[in-house]
Amino acid sequence: MDILNSIAPVFAPLNLLLILLGATGGVLIGSIPGLTSTMGIALLIPFTYGMSIIPSVGMLLGVFCGAMYGGSIAAILIKTPGTPAAAATILDGYPMGQRGEAGRALSIALFASFCGGMIGALTMTFLSPFISKLALRFGPAEFFALAFFGLSVIISISGKSLIKGLMSAFFGLLIATVGMDKVSAYLRFTKLPGFYEGIPFIPGLIGLFAVSEVFANIENILKGEKISPKISGVLPGRKDLKAIWRAILTGGFFGAFIGAIPGAGGDIAAFVSYSEAKRTSKRPEKFGTGVPEGIAAAESANNGCTGGAMIPLLSLGVPGDSNTAVLMGAFIMQGFQPGPMMYVEHLDIVYAVFASLAAANIAMLLVGMAGIRFFTKIISLERKLLIPAILVLSLVGSYAINRNMFDVFFALVMGLIGYLLQKYEFPLSPILLALILGPMSESNLRRFMQIDDGKFWMLFTKPICVIFIALAVASMVSSVIRARKSAKTAAS
Repeated sequence: MDILNSIAPVFAPLNLLLILLGATGGVLIGSIPGLTSTMGIALLIPFTYGMSIIPSVGMLLGVFCGAMYGGSIAAILIKTPGTPAAAATILDGYPMGQRGEAGRALSIALFASFCGGMIGALTMTFLSPFISKLALRFGPAEFFALAFFGLSVIISISGKSLIKGLMSAFFGLLIATVGMDKVSAYLRFTKLPGFYEGIPFIPGLIGLFAVSEVFANIENILKGEKISPKISGVLPGRKDLKAIWRAILTGGFFGAFIGAIPGAGGDIAAFVSYSEAKRTSKRPEKFGTGVPEGIAAAESANNGCTGGAMIPLLSLGVPGDSNTAVLMGAFIMQGFQPGPMMYVEHLDIVYAVFASLAAANIAMLLVGMAGIRFFTKIISLERKLLIPAILVLSLVGSYAINRNMFDVFFALVMGLIGYLLQKYEFPLSPILLALILGPMSESNLRRFMQIDDGKFWMLFTKPICVIFIALAVASMVSSVIRARKSAKTAAS
């Protein structure tokens, strides 16, 4: 009865309306490249001043969940992730959209997002004490091992040529070292102020995918090529559901676990889940050509992170990612200090947050279902109108992050680099993964080496590190074997 009394206020009409409005705003924010869910939550916090804790947190969670799905809309339609967490969705979402099945791709992403979000919410409800204790055991060595495991995914997303994939990843790791060293504060390779904090990640992401695609489409228009895909399928069919259910379940749990590790996030979870789905698939060679499992694995994982990231926030008072860091400010503004005492002094609020997260995922599902037909019409617009609009939107998104023209120029440069790399069939996803995980692996390895006096072998005395390194080696070996089999099959 205590649980029912705690969650009942969440389902008051006004609270549900605010959650729905938050989810609607989140989907719109997530679908615009450069506007992140963190930005949306931060913008709404002043409007929650004066509200009680349940409606205010419910609306912010609506933005959080909505933006996670919204990121897949731009990824599928215009080949640029609306949010970094949707980067892995491009790999199969965009090819499916170009095949004339944008509605099908969006519906699979929506269903997987909803299921992954609910898995994250249920995991947060029932397993938060256990997972939070496990997350506390992560130090520099464990974070390095996690990053190393993430980097092993590069082999799975390298496309047709493993060599070209590794070359792309090396290029990403190289540019990830530009800027101020996180450990010694030494400025490396350049003294341009725009690079002091490293490569501007989101402008680089927008340039690499959106602007490069603009250049490629301009070339196609000049050649007289026309792309006029037909819109087919809006709801996932029985065949798709049968194909994606396993990827959704594993992706949701990957997302919940990785999201609960402070400093990790939906982008890492999505790539790890995608690699696992490809590794265990009966048709791994089809990944990257527009298969439902690839979309489902990525979207269920990044949405599973919404519940996972809330676990350390509520149980430890430690934000799991940038979104929950802003949410922590909302809790404190309402007079509640997240941490272990929340479960003792304010258990009713904890239950209400659980219910609000579940309601936010349902609201995201409703908004997505209502908007799919509208979203799919975007891809059928005349290319000569759509391409300039994408370019303007991309450059505005690049500028909006830091209100800095340097980021706009950097996005254009990365767009040109991305265009040239694609022209010569170098995959772009390894570059993105290297930009995400390169700084994380380098800084944590150096901290670990300082703590253990340079004894690298101490890494293998830590159980979590051994598990991640073993998984990374297994992933790389199986991916190489699979790539060789595919090459032999293609040759024969």
